[in-house]
Amino acid sequence: MGMLDHKVAVITGSTRGIGKAIAHEFVRQGARVVITSSSESNVEAAVAEFPPGTAFGCVCDVVSPLALEQLLSAAVERFGRVDCFINNAGISDPFCKITESDPEVWGKVIDTNLKGTYNGCRAALNYFLREKIKGKIINMAGSGTDRHSNTPWISAYGSTKAAIARFTFAVAEEYRQSGISVMLLHPGLVRTGMVSADNPTPELARQLNTFNTILDIFAQPPSVAARLAVQMASGWSDSKTGVYLSALNGRRKKWLLLSYPFRKIMNRIDRRSY
Repeated sequence: MGMLDHKVAVITGSTRGIGKAIAHEFVRQGARVVITSSSESNVEAAVAEFPPGTAFGCVCDVVSPLALEQLLSAAVERFGRVDCFINNAGISDPFCKITESDPEVWGKVIDTNLKGTYNGCRAALNYFLREKIKGKIINMAGSGTDRHSNTPWISAYGSTKAAIARFTFAVAEEYRQSGISVMLLHPGLVRTGMVSADNPTPELARQLNTFNTILDIFAQPPSVAARLAVQMASGWSDSKTGVYLSALNGRRKKWLLLSYPFRKIMNRIDRRSY
């Protein structure tokens, strides 16, 4: 018996990285999942990794409100219902100062991360309320969410994560009496394409040693966040809302920092990209 037996989850941006890790963990725990991306080839490749019948793929641009509504309709048509909606799709701006940033790129990060989360929450809430389902909505936090987490050189990304936190808690309060759980998950620092040092900007190149050291100390595999996502999607969160869980909380940060010298000496630092 898995923690998510017979559950159906929609996970945006789930063809790679954290989203795909969450999808795999959900399937291991008995759920069926809907894999999404704006790229059809990426969706097809990701779905092929799952056991037959456990995953369904949809191309979806989260910037479009209509696309999110169509995504939910397709998920319900395929699996009969949706129990959990995870707003995971996100991008980051290039590592640079604001005066060197491209306004179009900066705005695209806002559209994808913040507006995409709004669109996903709105579509999921309308569905859960209409069908009288006490569903689970999980939004993704990140650098910029916590009060002392400044994000110089990635100001668009940090701004969206701060805003997503406030948005999540506002929506949780609005629907507190509905039985729908609206929650926030911080996946921690994970080596994905979003934090890659390949083809660095001039600013990142200047800070590359520091950047790589931070990754060596604090980066974790996405499985840590995936296990927390399972917990949030399970019966554990029934009658709870406004929950915030972090894969890089204070205790975890302290352990990673203190264990770093030993992991370095023992060559136990995981530098794989997910």
